[in-house]
Amino acid sequence: MKKLFLIIGAPGSGKTTDAELIAAKHENITHYSTGDMFRAEVASGTDRGAVIDSYISKGLIVPIDIAIETILGAIKRASTPTVIIDGYPRSIEQMEQLDKYLLDENEVELVNVIEVDVSQETAFQRVLGRAADAQVVRDDDNEQVFLNRMKLFTEPLEEIRSFYTQKNILKTISGEATIEEIVTEMDSFIQSKI
Repeated sequence: MKKLFLIIGAPGSGKTTDAELIAAKHENITHYSTGDMFRAEVASGTDRGAVIDSYISKGLIVPIDIAIETILGAIKRASTPTVIIDGYPRSIEQMEQLDKYLLDENEVELVNVIEVDVSQETAFQRVLGRAADAQVVRDDDNEQVFLNRMKLFTEPLEEIRSFYTQKNILKTISGEATIEEIVTEMDSFIQSKI
């Protein structure tokens, strides 16, 4: 059975970097972002990939059932026993649907949801700091887009926290420390669960 860890956090929390660094340290851990999984499915030429492409190419959100089937398929195909996915779930609907799918799933176990908790000020400084670095320019690196993304993240957050706390699988890690400190704490926690 694959062990799954989900990492959530605000834009600028460092969740993707944390997950990448942990996966790079261990041969038994694979890291995915949901975007990576969608691109891999499109590239594979499957019927599902064609459906995903029809949404992504128009800038539309991939329907939730297709998204979850894609995520679970990627986890099952991973060459490692442990998989880390960052940035999912992003909504209450995604959380509830994933939970529903996992109830009938005997190949994937959701071990923990890890929240990288940062203040809005820290996240804002990091995201706008990226904008100052000419080599890393992203469309979220301006103030209004950042505030919109922050709102999308924070609106369902309490309900997501409550849901996973009731299941006793939410772990919160402060994202205010250095990357090295955060990665060390997160890595130790993941290692203790696998």
